[in-house]
Amino acid sequence: MDLKSHQFISFFEPEQANQLCNIATVEQFPHQTIIFEEGEIPDFLYLVLAGKVVFRKQIDSAQYQTVATAIPDDFFGEFGILDGQPRSAQALVCEGATVAKIPIDILMDVLESSRSSAILKLFRYVIQRLRVTTEDYVKHLAYKDKMVLVGEMVNTIIHDLKSPLSGIHLSSSMLQELHEDEETLEWCDLIQEQAKRMSAMAEELLAFARGTPVLHKQPVRLAKALRHFEKLNHIYFQQANVDLIIDCPDDAIADVDEGKLMRVVQNLAINAVEAFVEKGGRVEVALKPFPDKVQITICDNGPGIPEDIRDTFFEPFVTHGKQRGTGLGTAIAKSIIDAHGGSIYFQSTAEQGTTFYITLPRATS
Repeated sequence: MDLKSHQFISFFEPEQANQLCNIATVEQFPHQTIIFEEGEIPDFLYLVLAGKVVFRKQIDSAQYQTVATAIPDDFFGEFGILDGQPRSAQALVCEGATVAKIPIDILMDVLESSRSSAILKLFRYVIQRLRVTTEDYVKHLAYKDKMVLVGEMVNTIIHDLKSPLSGIHLSSSMLQELHEDEETLEWCDLIQEQAKRMSAMAEELLAFARGTPVLHKQPVRLAKALRHFEKLNHIYFQQANVDLIIDCPDDAIADVDEGKLMRVVQNLAINAVEAFVEKGGRVEVALKPFPDKVQITICDNGPGIPEDIRDTFFEPFVTHGKQRGTGLGTAIAKSIIDAHGGSIYFQSTAEQGTTFYITLPRATS
């Protein structure tokens, strides 16, 4: 957006607005740039013209908590200017941003000579922002409490599953020794693979609840991984009367944690199957390679994602239309893709279907 049309500039009379525009310097910041750190002395007011800036509080030596976000037409840094105290949070650029900077000393001179209406508009904005930040903080506390409960529950589940899963592995191994025909060996391999998946999914949920995802990335031939996914889920799709179509070139290779990526595909595909509500349908998984990335698309011809949850679809505990849904599957999927340095988004049309787009970096060697 243009600096002159920014809401902060509109607070002032034309002469003062022009003065602020003339003294402001516009800078472009790349992704992950730190504009200022918590505790720094305020020197500028910042007006967001494009992109996004997040504000984070450091909660320990390695972790930060996001407390607010600024998007185009927002401004930030006003608290330090008004009370003269050090910055209360770190300002971090997300996805790149264009920001106008107004020096604090000149801004204070303009404010002191401004009409009361400009000051009133500024304080209204500050109050509204405080309310939004407080509401977000309360939501975060509620979410944190839920995740603590999830973590405790999953810990118990993992402990209780160890014995029966060990029994499944032992029994299938004994069957392989007693019956060496090809069909029995294949079914026993499938049993062991599914038992491993059960254990891995529980561990993955625990890592998500703790906020500590761990990736074991390596160059993976995605066509082979997707064919293996099709084999493991063939019976499930068949019983659901859903056609699973895989379209992937053999030479596509990406730096990924194969197990976690396949669980992303599984979460999204199973969501599509459950949305069909026993009517059957089609799920297509396709891959398109680019010079520096690969894109996986997961497309269905289902009822589409309801409009009222599209904006919050990847947030935890958001679910719709599933009796046993927890709303964690898509949140975990996004956390896995984010951890890979990739991106995920979707397009959905009512009664026509949904397509998810997953972009991942290609293998570097």
